[in-house]
Amino acid sequence: MATSYCEAVELMDSANVHRVYHDTAYGFPIDDDNELFERLVLEINQAGLSWTTILNKQKNFKKAYHNFRIKKVAGYDEKERRRLLSDAGIIRNRLKVNAAIENAKIILGLQKEYGSFKNWLDENHLTLNSKEEWTKLFKKTFLFTGGEIVNEFLMSTGYLPGAHIDSCRIYKKVLKTKPAWSKKAKRNNKK
Repeated sequence: MATSYCEAVELMDSANVHRVYHDTAYGFPIDDDNELFERLVLEINQAGLSWTTILNKQKNFKKAYHNFRIKKVAGYDEKERRRLLSDAGIIRNRLKVNAAIENAKIILGLQKEYGSFKNWLDENHLTLNSKEEWTKLFKKTFLFTGGEIVNEFLMSTGYLPGAHIDSCRIYKKVLKTKPAWSKKAKRNNKK
């Protein structure tokens, strides 16, 4: 019986949504703000549901949220909210839809102040060391971001370690991309 996500995925068909996500996205750094926003929205929508549901609906989410173009989503009005809440292809939860729109507006502010959402994450990564510190920051900054959402978002985008076990065949591929957590580990080892 598999004990980790990596081990469970190894038992799956190569076309399985988990296998594709694990092998090509999970734990790999993301440089594009729209992709970071997409991951945040997907993690928020996963709350209370299975990740399988979210992965199966990912294309629908992309279409419904205009490819997660932050500026576009930030400009959604009440008509767009109603459209999203009536779209059976995504999660029709008022709080989650509202969080996506409001968080897009917040990210626009971070882009203005820091140059990009990624720069904001990178800057905070220099000083924040624990999931708890990150969660506190995210709760202060964004809507609908509890501990598990924050943890999975940061692990899945390379800011926190733990996406892959050391023996996973993808682990070395992730390390080659120099995720933020690996750079921080190197800095800490030099001290």
